[in-house]
Amino acid sequence: MTNNNDLDYLPRDAAHATLVGRVWRPAPIDGPSIVAVRNGLVYDITATAPTMADLLDHPDPADVARSAPGESLGPVGPLLQASIRHGGADAAAHPAAMTLLAPCDVQAIKACGVTFAVSLLERLIEERTGGDAGAAQAMRATLQETLGTDLRRIKPGSEGALRLKETLISRGAWSQYMEVGIGTDAEVFSKSQPMSAVGFGADVGLLPASEWNNPEPEIVLAVNSRGETVGAALGNDVNLRDIEGRSALLLGKAKDNNGSCAIGPFIRLFDAHYGIDDVRDDSVSLLIEGQDDGFVLNGVSHMREISRDPLELVAQTYGRHHQYPDGFMLFLGTMFSPIQDRGTPGSGFTHKVGDRVTIASPGLGKLVNTVRICTEIPPWTYGVRKLYANLARRGLLR
Repeated sequence: MTNNNDLDYLPRDAAHATLVGRVWRPAPIDGPSIVAVRNGLVYDITATAPTMADLLDHPDPADVARSAPGESLGPVGPLLQASIRHGGADAAAHPAAMTLLAPCDVQAIKACGVTFAVSLLERLIEERTGGDAGAAQAMRATLQETLGTDLRRIKPGSEGALRLKETLISRGAWSQYMEVGIGTDAEVFSKSQPMSAVGFGADVGLLPASEWNNPEPEIVLAVNSRGETVGAALGNDVNLRDIEGRSALLLGKAKDNNGSCAIGPFIRLFDAHYGIDDVRDDSVSLLIEGQDDGFVLNGVSHMREISRDPLELVAQTYGRHHQYPDGFMLFLGTMFSPIQDRGTPGSGFTHKVGDRVTIASPGLGKLVNTVRICTEIPPWTYGVRKLYANLARRGLLR
C-alpha cells in the first residue's frame, strides 16, 4: 500500500490527476517505459505510446493515459521510494532497479529566463559584479536606487517599458538582461538536450569550478509538436551564477551540464480537473536542506507575478519562425533567487554538496533531488539512438 509520505510526493488532488511519466525497467526490458498512474497503480502503456512525444501528440493524451491497455507495475509509492534510494540516475548506475526517469524523452528542453522582476534584478547583479558573490549585497542596493521603479508594474514590451528603456539608456544603466526582462522579446534558450534531463530522486550536478550557484524552482510546460500545451511538471533549472555572471555568452556552460536539469515526478496532463489557468494561479515552493551543516532555506515563487503569460512564452518559442517536430518542454522561469547568506556575510546563498532540494506545488506534487558535483555523478549515456534500439528490440516501433 502507498503510505502517507509517498502520497506527499503526488499532487494534493492525486485522485483526480492524470499523471504520466517514464520509468527505467530492468532486465529483460532494459529500457525506459511510458507509464500512467491510475488509482495509485502504475501502468506501462508503452505499447500504445512508445515515447512521451507520441503520447503528447495524441488528439486526447489524457484519455490515452486513463484508458490505454497496460501492464501493471505495482503501486506508485514503492516506485517513488526506490527512485529516492537509487538516485533515479542513468540506467548504467543501477541496472537492477526500477526507478522514475524524467517524464520527457525526445522533446527539446527549452527555458525562459528573466520572467519575474526579482529574477531580473538578480541577473543584473550577477552581470555588474562579474559573478562575484561577495559584491552582490552592495550592488543590490545600488541597482534598486538606480532603477527607481517597481519592475513588477512594468509590462514587457509596453509603451511604459519602452519609455523606461530610453531612460535607463540615457543613465548608462541599460543591460542585456533588461532587454529580455522588459523588452518585446522574451529570453528563450536551450536548457538541455533531448534525453538528458534527470528525474525524481536523481542527483543534480554543479560544475566543480562554480562557487556561487542555486536551484531554480519552476513549472515546466509540456508542449506537443503542434505547439499545443497539454500538461505541466515541476523542474529544477540548476543555475551557476558566477559562470553566467562573467558573461552571458557562457550561458550554455552555466546551464547545460551533466545533471543540471531535473524534471518530474510526472507530467500532469491537462483535463477537466487541471489546466493552464491552474498553472497561472500556482505557487512553487522550494526547500533546501543541508546535509551536515543544519542549513535550511524556504522560498516560494508565485506564478501570478510572472511578467509574461505562460502561453505568450510558448508562442515566442513555437510558431512559423521555429517548429519542434518532437515537441518541447518549456521552463517558465522563477521569481526565487536566494540571497540568504550561507557563508561569508553578504555573499548570499550557494549550494553545498549533499543539499537536498525539494520543489513542490499543490497541483504538481514534489520533485526531490540531491546536489552533487556533475563530474562525480553517473554520466549521461542513454540517448535517442539507444532508446530507439531498445524499442525496436521490444517490437514497439511502428
